[in-house]
Amino acid sequence: MNKIELFVYNRVKNNYIVKNLVRNIYQGFYDLLPNYESRFITVPIVKENCYFGFHDLNPFSEDNSKILSNKLTIPLRMPTQNDLLDVGYWGGREFSSWNKLGETHAWNYHKGCRLQWLPKERCIFNVERNGILRSEICDLDSSYTIIHWPIDTASHDGTVATSFSYERLQKMMPGYGYLFPDADSCINSPVSEGTGLYLVNLNNNTRDMVIDLKTLSLFHHEKSMDSAYHFVTHTEFSYDDRYISFLHRWYDGVNRHTRLIVYDRTTKEMYASPTTGMVSHYAWNRKGGIIAYCRVNDIDSHVYFYNYKMEKYKRCGYPKLNSDGHHHFIDNDNFVVDTYPNKYRHAMLYKVNVNTDDVTLLADVRSFKKFASPSPDMHWACDLHPRCSEDGTLISFDSVFTGKRSLCIMKLPKNNSGITKR
Repeated sequence: MNKIELFVYNRVKNNYIVKNLVRNIYQGFYDLLPNYESRFITVPIVKENCYFGFHDLNPFSEDNSKILSNKLTIPLRMPTQNDLLDVGYWGGREFSSWNKLGETHAWNYHKGCRLQWLPKERCIFNVERNGILRSEICDLDSSYTIIHWPIDTASHDGTVATSFSYERLQKMMPGYGYLFPDADSCINSPVSEGTGLYLVNLNNNTRDMVIDLKTLSLFHHEKSMDSAYHFVTHTEFSYDDRYISFLHRWYDGVNRHTRLIVYDRTTKEMYASPTTGMVSHYAWNRKGGIIAYCRVNDIDSHVYFYNYKMEKYKRCGYPKLNSDGHHHFIDNDNFVVDTYPNKYRHAMLYKVNVNTDDVTLLADVRSFKKFASPSPDMHWACDLHPRCSEDGTLISFDSVFTGKRSLCIMKLPKNNSGITKR
């Protein structure tokens, strides 16, 4: 964002209704002007009417021969309880072969059905069975195991997965949850001991509460929590699976607050980010560092926390990078991050070095107006949500630059100067 855009954003950012109104008016003016084509560091492979979803998962198989994908069966509109999403993977030369593994009614545009790899080339995703949310483990031969609860993120060793109330999430963030109720949402209670963050054992199909919302609200309590509606979302495991991170959110009307929490599975201790009201997205690297877009000392920026306690930190790429985005680490020192569409409705994809603050532009991608979410209840926008292969040679992202929601796969050169910004 330029200085004027940043000035306006800082004054409307805490009210999502006003913020979206200002954005739509501003972008609407530039819609009248000529636009320009998308540009990429390497030519992407594009799979139209497909997407993966959130940035926190690696969709590539261990040998990079397959990539998990969701395949749409409906036109651009919000899904209903009856709309199916096809689930599978692309394989073969240049990912040319589609292989369907299953289908699900439990999905949305932003986080998909939480399709993700488990060890030994198995995968897991959320499903609905007789109106009840479940999850399903399958191998590539389509042998299935039903898990009694929906999941958010599986541990790297594939033994456990996080879970929470998707009904509660849907109530507070329409388009991120599912359209099915769950028995323990405590949906009418702003804060409750009856729901919270769970851990599902994928081996014996059991579930335990990690922390309930009431206890969470009392941990480093803030005055703004008193009359607010609480929930958890966006869970991740550290690479050694010892720590579970998640966003604790509490909303009071249009006033929204978020902090990042890290839970130590060994000591049962919790740590809260030193943020002032806002954390949006984050990612772990293999040495236990966390990159997050958040507000520290009342400045919004990409902040790198050196370890799980989040006491020591530095800003990354600031002030050149001063807008929200979704992160994924290429390696311990470099991450990719996107931006939301700018005034020309173009989203940027950057590579950022944690140590040097070098920022490299990898893609400049057009987003058509019809994909802008028209209201908080109709959330079908397509964010790039970049995701990297384990070896850092491939990057996957979702895009609408062809006019259709598409899964894109792009080779990531090790040494490059990037493309020039228009």
